[in-house]
Amino acid sequence: MTHAVVAVGRDADFREVAETLQRWRVSAVPVLTGDGRVVGVVSEADLLTARDRDGERADALTAGRMMSVPAVTAHPGSPLNEAARAMARGHLKRLPVVDEEDYLVGIVSRGDLLKVYLGDDRELADRVRFELVATLGPSAAVDTDIRSENGRITLTGSLPDMVSADVLERLVRSVPGVAGVELRLAAAA
Repeated sequence: MTHAVVAVGRDADFREVAETLQRWRVSAVPVLTGDGRVVGVVSEADLLTARDRDGERADALTAGRMMSVPAVTAHPGSPLNEAARAMARGHLKRLPVVDEEDYLVGIVSRGDLLKVYLGDDRELADRVRFELVATLGPSAAVDTDIRSENGRITLTGSLPDMVSADVLERLVRSVPGVAGVELRLAAAA
C-alpha cells in the first residue's frame, strides 16, 4: 500500500481532475468529502464517458457527478487476495484503502499486489513457518522442513497431529506470496 495518495474533492471540475491524473501519472483518484472520507472514485474512463453520457460541457462536470459510486475499497488489515479479487471483479487498477470509518489511509495498486510475489524465498519460507506456528501451535513446525523456490513452497517431514493435508495446504496457500504448494509429508507416528 502507498500512504501518500492523490485525491480530489467532490467539487473538482473536469479539467482539474484530468490535470491531476496527468500530473501524477495515475489512472484514477479517490473522491473525498471535506473531512477525508472516500465517497467515490473518478477514473480516466469516467472522464472519457462523462461528457457523452451527460451531454454537458466539460467545465460543468464535477468529480461528484462523474465518480463511480460506491467506491470499491480495501481495509489495511484485509488479506491481499481479497483486494486482488475486488480488482479483478471490477476491472480496477487500484483500490483506495480506508479505515473502519471510511477515512482514506492509502491506496493499493496491482503493482503493490504483485510485489509480494517477487520477494526473497527465505523470507517467504519464514512467513509460512510463522503462519503454521501461529495457527497450529509450536509443535506444528517442529518436524516440518519448509523450503521456498520462486514462491513455490515445499513441506517435507511429518504431517502435524490433528491437521489434514488439505487444511495444511489451504493454510500455506493463504500466505501472501505463495505461488504453489507441494506437500511431501508422512502421517505422524
